Amino acid sequence: MKQRILIADDHEVVRRGLVTLLQSHEGWEICGEARDGREAVEMAKTLKPDVVILDVGMPNLNGLAATRQLAHLDPPCKVIVLTITDSDQVIREALDAGARGFVLKSDAARDLVSAVEALLRNRVFFTPRVNDMVLAGFLEKGTTFSNHGVPKLPTLTTREREVLQLLAEGKSSKEVASFLNLSTKTAETHRSNIMRKLDFHSIRDLVVYAVKNNIIQVQVPPSGTTAA
Repeated sequence: MKQRILIADDHEVVRRGLVTLLQSHEGWEICGEARDGREAVEMAKTLKPDVVILDVGMPNLNGLAATRQLAHLDPPCKVIVLTITDSDQVIREALDAGARGFVLKSDAARDLVSAVEALLRNRVFFTPRVNDMVLAGFLEKGTTFSNHGVPKLPTLTTREREVLQLLAEGKSSKEVASFLNLSTKTAETHRSNIMRKLDFHSIRDLVVYAVKNNIIQVQVPPSGTTAA
């Protein structure tokens, strides 16, 4: 079965370029093209793509608002955000919205294929700047430190760590329940306990925690290279 990709950008020339870049990849198909965020959300509900690529600056519904809606679908969509800037505010908003990939438009020709591959392998894909911010603790919450300055992690049960990884990989509570052979109510209880123990309030917090503690893998483009 081919991996399905939905592309949303309000500029037809850009969409055509992204389609050309991705459709030649073996095992992938472009299942839809949207002109704005609202259209992307509606198409995703029907087409159920494996990955959605969203431009941030689109009319009617921008890429960040669309990402928030896509993250609440069942199953939630794995979203790569395309942006012209990696400002602190855009990075925060993209991760808060639920994006698992962050690619600069100027680097799309070099990085976008790798970003899609990463998300399909249940990894996240960050630009070096985003990864540096995460690892430096700029986006970190809920970690206390021991007397030796080593992060002291809140105590999670083995099952809670399993659930945390699956949630950080983008699975819904229903998918977590199916994967671990639990009831949906039990999976949701584990999720609530994890959020309470770690004092988290969003999936972004879970993703950042999982990245910092090597629970999920992050892929970063090689440094020192230039866009193709």
